Amino acid sequence: MCSFCYANQAYLAIIAAAGEGAFPTRGLHIVRFHGSKLGWAILPACVLAAVGLTGQAGLAQTAASQAPAAQAGVAAALRLHVSGNKLVNADGHDVVLHGVDYSGAEYQCVQNYGIFAGPTDKASVTAMKSWDINAVRLPLNEACWNGEYYVHSSYAGTNYQSAIKAYVNLLNANGIAVILDLQWTDGYDPSDPTGCVTSQADCQKPMPDAAESVPFWSSVAKTFKGDDAVLFDLFNEPFPDKIMGSGDAAWACWRNGGSACTGFTYKVAGMQTLVNAVRGTGAKNVIMLGGLNYANNLSEWLSYEPKDPDHNLAASWHSYDFDSCNNQQCWTSQVGPVIAKVPVITGEIGENDCADDYIDPLMAYLDSKSTSYLAWSWNAYGGCGYAPQLISSYSGTPTAYGAGYKSHLQALARKHA
Repeated sequence: MCSFCYANQAYLAIIAAAGEGAFPTRGLHIVRFHGSKLGWAILPACVLAAVGLTGQAGLAQTAASQAPAAQAGVAAALRLHVSGNKLVNADGHDVVLHGVDYSGAEYQCVQNYGIFAGPTDKASVTAMKSWDINAVRLPLNEACWNGEYYVHSSYAGTNYQSAIKAYVNLLNANGIAVILDLQWTDGYDPSDPTGCVTSQADCQKPMPDAAESVPFWSSVAKTFKGDDAVLFDLFNEPFPDKIMGSGDAAWACWRNGGSACTGFTYKVAGMQTLVNAVRGTGAKNVIMLGGLNYANNLSEWLSYEPKDPDHNLAASWHSYDFDSCNNQQCWTSQVGPVIAKVPVITGEIGENDCADDYIDPLMAYLDSKSTSYLAWSWNAYGGCGYAPQLISSYSGTPTAYGAGYKSHLQALARKHA
């Protein structure tokens, strides 16, 4: 999710004047462009309060009292690894992930409003389970995990880490695999001088910064080493091509980082460096790698696939109605060859019209390939006119868009019962 927050009254006035649904955004506030299309993001809690959209379900709840250590109790069905082009569990059975993205832990902490944007208790997980999901993707913030100086100590370092661990444990204990996604990172983005104008981890950047993303993944990997129900999505939506142009140079930057990334104002960590950081801890968890153009372009993924001594890599793909690769011809020609070689996990699907006309054929295609997918997002911000929001309340009440997704998952569950 390409996300950046403008938290000032001018933008509130624009939103208030235009009304709900006026902006095809990926969250609740106006954000920088995905080339010719708008991205979206999440308003901080103070702004949500100003427009009356805050939920009453504890903005920084944790699940520490709800779950045992997941590493000790994860069922064999959730212990995932790569075999050929499939995800399989400890019993050797193929596993296809169907789930949701739960946004919040990437922005609440750095904006000093808490850790999560909604509940993380047993009741909220039960609501998720009622949709027949088996995976949740959690976007994270490296500055909060690493305890960087500009994040309030209440929401940083060990406090942040403990909250994430407790929630992961609760999800695992309830039969749900977790994808930990590095979403917001340090580094000034020269491609967006009017949007993401901070070098701090307060918005999405084109590539991860070496200074903080490497220690982030080393620490996360050490924390969840041995819990194979946790997958690592190394960087949410790379877009070095926005700086370097599409082509081999951008893919080389994606894989190699460092001097291969021209035009950047910070030292970039390539995907190979982050794979090395994870494997250097001894963690064997499945690693996901999103392609270019906000993870929508997998055209050269196989050619630039990093080396992994554990052979446990999956391609991460994102697909929205306004993306470039948004039709079956492109899915077949660009994504299909990757699916044939490695597991593809579609970490985000969605559409910005509060309907399911786009995701229905997309899910049908992915189902035909036994390919995993998760929908953006399990957040109740006041209606899906602002963004692809699956729910209108954390009890699991679906929006019109969410109703289409829920019914599809439940139909699949009945089919395979």
